[in-house]
Amino acid sequence: MGNKLIVTAAPHITSADSTQKIMGRVCLALVPTLVASIIIFGVSSLILTAVTVAACVFFEWAYCKLMGREVPIADLSAVVTGLLLAFNLPATLPPWMAIVGAFIAIVIIKQLFGGLGFNFANPAIVGRIALAVGFASRMASYPLQGVDALASATPLAVSGELGSANYVTLLLGTHGGVLGETCAITILIGGIYLIATKVISPMIPVTYLATVAVLSLCFGMDPIVQLLSGGLMLGAFFMATDYVTSPTTDKGKLIAGIFLGLVTMMIRKFGTMNEGVSFAILLMNLVTPYIDALTRQDKLGIAKKKKEAAK
Repeated sequence: MGNKLIVTAAPHITSADSTQKIMGRVCLALVPTLVASIIIFGVSSLILTAVTVAACVFFEWAYCKLMGREVPIADLSAVVTGLLLAFNLPATLPPWMAIVGAFIAIVIIKQLFGGLGFNFANPAIVGRIALAVGFASRMASYPLQGVDALASATPLAVSGELGSANYVTLLLGTHGGVLGETCAITILIGGIYLIATKVISPMIPVTYLATVAVLSLCFGMDPIVQLLSGGLMLGAFFMATDYVTSPTTDKGKLIAGIFLGLVTMMIRKFGTMNEGVSFAILLMNLVTPYIDALTRQDKLGIAKKKKEAAK
């Protein structure tokens, strides 16, 4: 009697993947970028990453214990949040500021809304934005160790001075920026791994990057510089594809990618900030429920309401 008839309510789709396995693959995909950041910025980037990961795990454990909930730290979602938050911070940021960002991400954005699956926005994105607003000068400090190119500013801040000779610099990441804004090659490797292992769909990142490239040409900007600069690659592959805060339908993902590219380029071209990825993703998170509602497939077996005949 190896086969048993199991009577349950829908859905009847099962998968061998668990939250822990999925989050573990995301962590693995981020390792190349972590290694690159250590090479570029020194051991301070490793210390900062360790602080944010430890703080996120601790705050999740402490809050769940305080509220009498089951502690979910084994699912590795807090570890992923800690890694992504660290990759949105400069290596010189004081650890206590990173801990503040971790508290905002885990306690305020994730746990206060019910935990994993109930947060309205990507916790790491909100933590990054909160720190950028509260500690603007420290979040905009990008010194490098032993690297002279673009040491005091990100490529987006001096994009008018960049030419094709600097494409290699952008690919290797030997320029100013936060930990995850530097080596585009390692971000691409991690993103391709997530797509190959079917952790994420390529719909959002491909549409996002394509929209940025097209609008860059329309605005008379170098599309390669725009694609390889700032947090675009990290945001496209690792943050805009978050299961909880991104659309679930294919049409919705297509709309989200175009929306992200449009908002990002509008901020980069017409805004007072050089970067627009974080705010674009946050806005997309906020409109995701509406995108899902507009693109959701009609339920099978339920007839559509007939329109009233014109009088």
